[in-house]
Amino acid sequence: MGDKQLDEWLQSIASEGAALPVTERRGFLKQALTLFGSAAVGSSLGTSAFADAQNLPPNVPVWTRSLGSGVVSNPYGKPSDFESHVKRRTVDWLTADRIASVSFTPLGDLKGIITPSAVVFERYHAGLPQINPHEHRLMIHGMVERPIILSMEDLMRFPSTSMIRFLECPANGGMEWRGAQMDRLQFSHGMLACCEWTGVMLSTLLEEVGIKKDARWILAEGADGAHMSRSIPMAKALDDAIIVYAQNGEALRPEQGYPVRLINPGWEGNTSIKWLRRLKVGDKPWHHREETSKYTDLMADGSAREFTFVQECNSVVTCPCPEKPEKNKGKLWIEGLAWSGRGKIKHVDISVNGGVSWRPASFTSQVLPKALTRFGLEWDWDGSPALIQSRAVDETAYVQPTYGQLRAVRGTNSIYHKNAIHTWKLYPDGKVSNVQIS
Repeated sequence: MGDKQLDEWLQSIASEGAALPVTERRGFLKQALTLFGSAAVGSSLGTSAFADAQNLPPNVPVWTRSLGSGVVSNPYGKPSDFESHVKRRTVDWLTADRIASVSFTPLGDLKGIITPSAVVFERYHAGLPQINPHEHRLMIHGMVERPIILSMEDLMRFPSTSMIRFLECPANGGMEWRGAQMDRLQFSHGMLACCEWTGVMLSTLLEEVGIKKDARWILAEGADGAHMSRSIPMAKALDDAIIVYAQNGEALRPEQGYPVRLINPGWEGNTSIKWLRRLKVGDKPWHHREETSKYTDLMADGSAREFTFVQECNSVVTCPCPEKPEKNKGKLWIEGLAWSGRGKIKHVDISVNGGVSWRPASFTSQVLPKALTRFGLEWDWDGSPALIQSRAVDETAYVQPTYGQLRAVRGTNSIYHKNAIHTWKLYPDGKVSNVQIS
């Protein structure tokens, strides 16, 4: 590429609002051309190192030389083939039995705060049921004045509402209680998602059936092979619980509870029963398997906490991370996600020296209650090793704890509600690994 061609190219970039002055960009690009050849220009601008130089500016790329496919060639859209790496993944030793196991959301590859339905983590207790919505019913009974059985058509006759809320398994990060183990963001924090949920407020349905005076709890039960069930306090049911039939603008995916599920915003994901078949109203909790032998928090003295519903304030840096190493020193954009089952995120700080000092991050998304909040910070990296952390504070003034603070109260026997400050170690070569600082 000659100087004239380069200048013309840079001027065209400038006309589209590029950030750097032409002279600075020209010097940078000429240096790249000199050191690495023309293919490296694409790499320096974020293009794959395997790019064909013939498709890079100022050449005319091959895909502009012919017509593309028509509008009916793909009636239900799918991502580009170049994004095929963005997918749920499993951990072999956790998924020996796939019928009762988990897959993980690829957090590091996502943008914004909405998790695409197709990559929301899965958690099964008896595999994925295939339910005919025309044969599915939701029964509400027990301590009610007017027991009712609703078809999906009946349910959709009630006033609908939509809300953006996160969904998190209480075991998210549970493998990290005794030390750093999962050397991938997707596996250390990937039992987490945030979607727009659409359905009927549970309070609306309870008003329809009329709850009796002494009613205090509701048993929610699923139609899967495990009949997964949890006891839900009436206060939550009357507050913001929602009976959901749509997710991100379309019907629920089967793995997310099709045709109907419960969502308890900000609470343990397993209380948001999928494939919901009945709600029984009673005066006390049922103490079923998933709230006695499971989903209780074993303490250091051997006792266990029960009904620890709320997912505490938490955050994690999503870039850099093991899946997203840094290629060059200089200006970097550190970004991440924060969330709290108590309400809105109020503040996030970032440290690059393991918590010795902190800098306030900026919010780069909407800040909604009980939803993921995206944050970021620009940082000049000199190539030295760094320990990158984020620390979130929610609107109740709850501050995300260190591992030392969390273990002082909880010990190391639990696998649930791990919300300690997470540390990524950035090495001089740009690689990133999972480490822990007390």
